[in-house]
Amino acid sequence: MTRLCICEMCSCGRHRCTHQPTTLYKKDPQTNVLSEYTEKYPPYKGHTRPKSLKPQLKYKAHQDTMDATTTFRTDYIPYPVTHRPEKQQLEYKPKSGEIDLGTTYKQDFNPYEVQPFTPLRPKERVHVVNAKLDTVPTYKEDFRQWEIIRRELTKPDTTYQPPATKFGNSTTFQDDFVHRGLVPRESYKPSNVAKLSDTPFEKNTSNKLSYVPHPLEARYVKPPEEYKPSSHPFHDVTTHRQDYQGLPSQSTKSCKPEPVKVASNKPFQSSTEFRDQYQHWPVSLPQMQKSVEYTSPTANMDLTTTSHSDYIKHQIQPFVSSKPFSLPAKSSRPFQGNTTMRDDFQPWVAQRQSIIRKQAELQRPSGKMEDLTTFRAHFVQHEAQPSFSFKPQNSPLHTDIPLQADTMYRTDFTPKKISMCPASFETPPGFVFENRDDQGHRFFRKMTSSDRIETPKEMVLTA
Repeated sequence: MTRLCICEMCSCGRHRCTHQPTTLYKKDPQTNVLSEYTEKYPPYKGHTRPKSLKPQLKYKAHQDTMDATTTFRTDYIPYPVTHRPEKQQLEYKPKSGEIDLGTTYKQDFNPYEVQPFTPLRPKERVHVVNAKLDTVPTYKEDFRQWEIIRRELTKPDTTYQPPATKFGNSTTFQDDFVHRGLVPRESYKPSNVAKLSDTPFEKNTSNKLSYVPHPLEARYVKPPEEYKPSSHPFHDVTTHRQDYQGLPSQSTKSCKPEPVKVASNKPFQSSTEFRDQYQHWPVSLPQMQKSVEYTSPTANMDLTTTSHSDYIKHQIQPFVSSKPFSLPAKSSRPFQGNTTMRDDFQPWVAQRQSIIRKQAELQRPSGKMEDLTTFRAHFVQHEAQPSFSFKPQNSPLHTDIPLQADTMYRTDFTPKKISMCPASFETPPGFVFENRDDQGHRFFRKMTSSDRIETPKEMVLTA
């Protein structure tokens, strides 16, 4: 009787047994099927899930009784164990004679005579006085406390009264502010007006004074070439028109299906889940809060401060500056407004100069222009000949010869029997599941006459 594993039965190389890591850590075959998706989304009726060809990993427990024998129990041979003999300790015997306690330090060290150390610092003397200590400091003896009178507040005592309306409290700015209005300010910006000068403008430049006009040479003009028409006639025949020959062919047929209008006589159901289950809630409009009109105070604003009311003015001598005063030097003579610019500058009389123009190089003709061009002079008009179309007519070509539908694939192809991998089935055909080891391998034995297992129909497939 031969035993085979799925790894050994597989002929396609895609099927393997599920290997377990060790025998101590085994996976539980029962999995938790409950999830949020299965609770919220029930399965549809009339829908069958496609059958998977992947083998199901079902663990079949061994039904026979477990043998408690192991390799250690079968191969272990007990040996006779005897006690280890103990080592006998020797009896301690003290040595005879005296112990020499001499060291290298005692042998090599030479002691010196050392005198006692005498300190040079004198002894501290403690002065003891029987008189009583006076603990009054100079601050307490000389300091005299003044009588300080508490200053009264100038703020009037006002009791808080809650307003009768909502948000009726006014601020100190609204109570004390007096609107003065806008005060126009005087602009010190100078006016943007152009100042015109009375002096004439000097137009002479270095280019005008130093420029010397030179005579120019006559420009070379290339004479135009005369148009000579060709004596040969024009042939409007191309290589396509000459060499193209229409081949007999059949008109192509459209593979597009005919458009069929899909119509239904049933009325359209305009009801939706939103219209059926939506409940209209009454909504009230928000209440608008009315703003309180501002009323200016009628009484005058009290601008007195604590500094104004409590300030005491002291008589202090003003600060005298040691810097001498700068007295303006005044003169009784009239002011002379003449300057070197006004005395030496004399305005010139300037006249507008005419435009400097160059002499014309070419002389313009004075007669009437002839509107005759080279195209009009040499153009010869020919009679237009209609062009003949060499395109073949789009007419279907019919032939009585049958189409040769034989191909190499049809002639040389031999259908072969498709064999499926036996490991793709849950139970391979011709085998019976026997047991499963700790590593995950499933072993099957060949079917005998006593086993009644039907062979699956998927094994016999033809092309």
